[in-house]
Amino acid sequence: MITHETSLENFTEQFDFVINNYTSHEMNVNQFDNIIMGGLGGSGIGAVLAKNWFFDKCPVPIETVADYHLPKFASSKTLVILNSYSGNTEETLQLFEEANQLGCTIIVLTGGGKLKELATQNNLKTYDLKGGYQPRMTVGQGLGFISMIFGELLGEDHRPIIQGIRDYFEENRDRQKQSGEQIFNFFKNTIRKKFVIVADREYAPVAVRFTQQLQENSKLEGFVNVLPEANHNAIESYTDRLDTNFIMLYSNQNPRVAARFDFLISHLELDNNIVLPMQIPEYSLQAIFDVIYRLDWVSVLLANELGSDLMNVPIIMNLKGFLSDLEVKKD
Repeated sequence: MITHETSLENFTEQFDFVINNYTSHEMNVNQFDNIIMGGLGGSGIGAVLAKNWFFDKCPVPIETVADYHLPKFASSKTLVILNSYSGNTEETLQLFEEANQLGCTIIVLTGGGKLKELATQNNLKTYDLKGGYQPRMTVGQGLGFISMIFGELLGEDHRPIIQGIRDYFEENRDRQKQSGEQIFNFFKNTIRKKFVIVADREYAPVAVRFTQQLQENSKLEGFVNVLPEANHNAIESYTDRLDTNFIMLYSNQNPRVAARFDFLISHLELDNNIVLPMQIPEYSLQAIFDVIYRLDWVSVLLANELGSDLMNVPIIMNLKGFLSDLEVKKD
């Protein structure tokens, strides 16, 4: 099993794998009424990131599902993209069954398991994922392949984009790691406080990704609030000094939203709250990967400082065993 540190130190390998193994699906977005992407945890976050990135680029609706059932509007005119690194995620297998029954067009991303078997049996377009990682450390493959899939759907070749991101990481990996270390040091004295990441629409999925890594890697609580919505509710709970580490993660895409962050940062700092502003000067796939990478390092460093088990998720595994026992008893 590849360690988290190794997967980050060799992050460019995931982009190389995508570039070297992507093959055409020969589809166009105009063939479909809508697109649904299904997956959970580390296998699902690429879909969430992609939906947000293609928000203003794709002419048909995009939905993500992290559950057992497709929405009612799914039909034979729906493209369903399913990602399960293990190939045995029960929710994703249920989505496959429903999509197959409805006659949806299905694309599969997987590292093997039952999903790979089903895709082979049904002669479906499949992108094999490189094995050896923990699923939560495969975002380079997941988002990389999905970006290529969507690029082709839209009549664009995203290979140069992925290559450019790969080259950027090759040149800047040490600097990015150092940035992660600086963020870790900022919170080192308040390490056990809960983390609240306040994000704009553009970086909200990146914030979700970071909370997932905090929860699985560092075993710490992480929550996300999104502006402007949270200015209409959550802001009223920001009174006095809170038992919270705040990260403000936002772009400059909308000046009105950026102004809201300025107000919120000043408001929290008046009561000496712990606030780290992270305004990202651009919104691009490269910037998305860059922030994910730096924050992944933060989760790893926090885990090591706390003595948390980076590689294992025992409660999740206990839950899977519990559900498996229920299935056996039902049979």
